[in-house]
Amino acid sequence: MTDPIIIVDDIHKSYLMGKEAVPALRGVSLDIAPGEFVCLMGPSGSGKTTLLNIVGGLDEASRGHIIVAGENLVALSENELARLRLHKMGFIFQNYNLLANFTAEENVEAPMVLAKVGRRERKQRAMALLEKVGLADRSHHYPSELSGGQQQRVAIARALANDPPILIADEMTGDLDSETGFAIMELAAQLNQDGMTIVFVTHDPRMAKFAGRVIELRDGKILEETGD
Repeated sequence: MTDPIIIVDDIHKSYLMGKEAVPALRGVSLDIAPGEFVCLMGPSGSGKTTLLNIVGGLDEASRGHIIVAGENLVALSENELARLRLHKMGFIFQNYNLLANFTAEENVEAPMVLAKVGRRERKQRAMALLEKVGLADRSHHYPSELSGGQQQRVAIARALANDPPILIADEMTGDLDSETGFAIMELAAQLNQDGMTIVFVTHDPRMAKFAGRVIELRDGKILEETGD
């Protein structure tokens, strides 16, 4: 049996609101196997985005353990966490987070620069990824010259730049019209079929149907799981 690529073990998270600690996660535990396509759902304040950020090493748990790609995130330094994110995880955000003064190609190259990939290989890989997401002909366009769907495709290509095994996505279709959103999810489904582990947050039940497993959170706890 294959070991889980993500292990969430009794994770608690609270935020200070003035002098009061407000719980966001209350003892969440789950395992995610390599190659799973997992959706986190729940109402606002349910803890889904907090959980996603903790899985991605973007936020720290108040208590509990989380293992990602064999690494205990709680035990890692900031530099070690940054290295893990750079090589093991790709990130996609609702508002794309593209660099406005960089072309599509340069945005895709950015993580490879951090990973010290050579210039020639960076350009070759960036163009191959833009072709994969259907934007090879927009490689020299800036984000302001691209539609929302095109910007999200660039963001997906950028997330794949260092060939990570895990893709973390927060409302990646939230700012898109339905047709474009479905096209983005179909692209994500293809990446999953190619073997990538995907964990994403959505509020849209139509997009959640693309996942093999849906985990519903409420009040910081797992309420229900459906799927594989």
